[in-house]
Amino acid sequence: MTMGKGGVGKTTIAAAIAIELAHRGHPVHLSTTDPAVHLAITIGASVPGLTVSRIDPAEETRRYSEQVVAKAEPGLDAQGKALLEEDLRSPCTEEIAVFSAFAETVARGEDGFVVLDTAPTGHSLLLLDAAEAYHREVSCNLSDLPDAVRNLLPRLRDPEFTQVLIVTLPAATPVHEAASLQRDLARAGIHPFAWIVNQSFSRDGFRDRLLRARGLQETPFIQEVREQHATRVALVPWQVEAPVGPAALLALAQGGKEHAERELLATAESS
Repeated sequence: MTMGKGGVGKTTIAAAIAIELAHRGHPVHLSTTDPAVHLAITIGASVPGLTVSRIDPAEETRRYSEQVVAKAEPGLDAQGKALLEEDLRSPCTEEIAVFSAFAETVARGEDGFVVLDTAPTGHSLLLLDAAEAYHREVSCNLSDLPDAVRNLLPRLRDPEFTQVLIVTLPAATPVHEAASLQRDLARAGIHPFAWIVNQSFSRDGFRDRLLRARGLQETPFIQEVREQHATRVALVPWQVEAPVGPAALLALAQGGKEHAERELLATAESS
């Protein structure tokens, strides 16, 4: 899972990871909980072994509510049905519906790689117990709780099953907000695998004096990440062109456009 504040490049990083894993021959499912993100546009083309989806809160809430009503309706009179429908208009319903869909997506990790570019925040994860309680109240039967939902937190807490990557930018606000997210996750029993510092100017090779100065300004924030927040850090350099499409994303993951294009061509020919 790639997590972080908006605008730090979670979608791009997730897509690059998914492309690389698929290129290595693994079955990969790439998804997002952000309905505004269009992963298909970022990927740009069909990639062997890669499937793409998104979790739409409005659609998941509608589907979940219909399922609850259909299951309970045979035992309800008109007043009972009206009360149930009123309960389902609670904001908690969307929370439960999204968690259920998210849990089902995470569960696909039993059979292959799942890459999520946006996931419930640390604060939302802390509300999972309340969401489960509401679900039980609506369904009136603990055994009705889906296995995927029941196993969600244990799966997210298991470092052998889930690896959380916190994505940030080398600047004060993104780093400090990412650190706050990490603290929220820790309270939920989830510990990030690594941090990714995206769009950095700190690498050697920039000749422009303004860009070199920008790279120097990033140094204290990169050091803060390395020394205070993360045991593993990946530094992703600023890209001249937006990495859109399989070749560009593979280049981002592998660190070289020409090499990535040759690898994609070889993959396409072999398939």
